Amino acid sequence: MVKQERAARTRRSLIEAASEVFAEAGFAPASLAAISARAGVSNGALHFHFANKNMLAEAVEAQAAVAVSEITGAAGRRQGESLQAVVDATHGLMDALARDVVVRAGFQLAGDSAARPAPSPHAGPGPRAQWQHWVEDSLRRLGHGGALAPGVSGADAARVVVAATVGLQVLGAADASWLRRHNVTRLWEVLLPRLAHRRELGTLVSSGTGPPGAAAARARTPSTGR
Repeated sequence: MVKQERAARTRRSLIEAASEVFAEAGFAPASLAAISARAGVSNGALHFHFANKNMLAEAVEAQAAVAVSEITGAAGRRQGESLQAVVDATHGLMDALARDVVVRAGFQLAGDSAARPAPSPHAGPGPRAQWQHWVEDSLRRLGHGGALAPGVSGADAARVVVAATVGLQVLGAADASWLRRHNVTRLWEVLLPRLAHRRELGTLVSSGTGPPGAAAARARTPSTGR
């Protein structure tokens, strides 16, 4: 049991160290030597857990995808199937991108796909794809339920929300101020009058209804242990 716990701690340390290196340098320039040094483990220990750099990147993306699922799940449990859940999840995601290097690196790795080998057969969707799918599914259901403004389809709303949020993520990688809560609030102040049905608009809170940092703190739990 002690050996298993030590191995799990080493694996978590490697994922977090890799996240830091990937977030700072990108996938191609990052070296396994730099990652093992950052984690404080030997190259042999790294290769025991991960055969190559791409497998390590996939592990970072998988953990980031779990964090995205935690964020969207928390918003859904708090707000049900509503536009407010999408607003709250957006705030939670941007807060996680600002606070959690694993989430930040997972999203950035999606932008490095051209520099990476093809995904392994067992690799699941990365955090960006998971976010996109959740937004698309949520807004499609809201469109069918009449929560969107007349003439606005769930697919069109999803394109706008995904483009806007991924744009904030990309800009935030270079300048973290883009991820601040007031910028996300202003985004929704502009979008909601166009997307929401008139009867829903007065009930929606652009600044979100969840406590700042709560979703990110929950999402970060799996990556601790260094």
